Amino acid sequence: MFWVKKNKMESIKRLLEFELFTVGEHTLKVLAIFSILFIVTVTKIILWLIKRALNRKTTSTKFDTKDSYALFQIIKYVIWVIALGFILEALGIKVTVLIAGSAALLVGVGLGLQQTFNDIISGIILLTEKSIGIGDVLDIDGVVVKIQKIGLRTSKGITNDDISMLIPNSLMTTNKVINWSHQNRNSRFRIDVGVSYGSDVDLVIKVLEDSAIEHEDVGDKQIVEARLLNFGNSSLDFQVLFYTEDIFSIEKIKSDIRRIIHKNLASNNIAIPFPQLDLHIKESKADIL
Repeated sequence: MFWVKKNKMESIKRLLEFELFTVGEHTLKVLAIFSILFIVTVTKIILWLIKRALNRKTTSTKFDTKDSYALFQIIKYVIWVIALGFILEALGIKVTVLIAGSAALLVGVGLGLQQTFNDIISGIILLTEKSIGIGDVLDIDGVVVKIQKIGLRTSKGITNDDISMLIPNSLMTTNKVINWSHQNRNSRFRIDVGVSYGSDVDLVIKVLEDSAIEHEDVGDKQIVEARLLNFGNSSLDFQVLFYTEDIFSIEKIKSDIRRIIHKNLASNNIAIPFPQLDLHIKESKADIL
């Protein structure tokens, strides 16, 4: 029985020491493959446990979902870097020697990949600073985007036209970006409308306010406000201001409210004028003769 176990152990040892191929002074053995698989499996298990613990903390306490996501992303990158070091060691590559030997090469690569490194640093800033989080609605160069994922180099978002958009992280840290969701989910918007001169100003204000309140997505209905904005060339210019949480669909909400305004103005015999110009023709003495 002892000899049988000894023979099995020797067979397993020979299998693990079996050389798959050799490159220069480095030899890849079966043991290295098993070591890499073990490192990857353990890393994924650790990350799963950490993610589960953070999700549990988020549901049981007031720990914010964005904070949980940012913390997990940072931990994930750190753990995978450590795991990569162990994988290189398992392959027989000394990490310290590799870094020292390739210092000049890394300088050249760094100069060529400046923008990539800039995006990576920007990604770390976004995850730690938490000024932008998952689900935030941003205005980037006039494009409204809802953030779905923040990666180390790029972030993924979707526009209000259902177009997936990859955004370099440096674009969100160096350019002017409007975050509609940063402080308050309830944001204020406005719609401009002109009515003909001679209209009842108080009635117009009431119609505009009632029209905005009529829409189901308008929040804080008690503070909907309409104003007489200006005396225009062809119309009395009004503005109605309202709040909504559905920032991502704001253009559709505005369109719906404009339709309601148009219907209510018409039912109250209030006209929306088109631009008009008065043309005065002056006769000259030559024309009279």
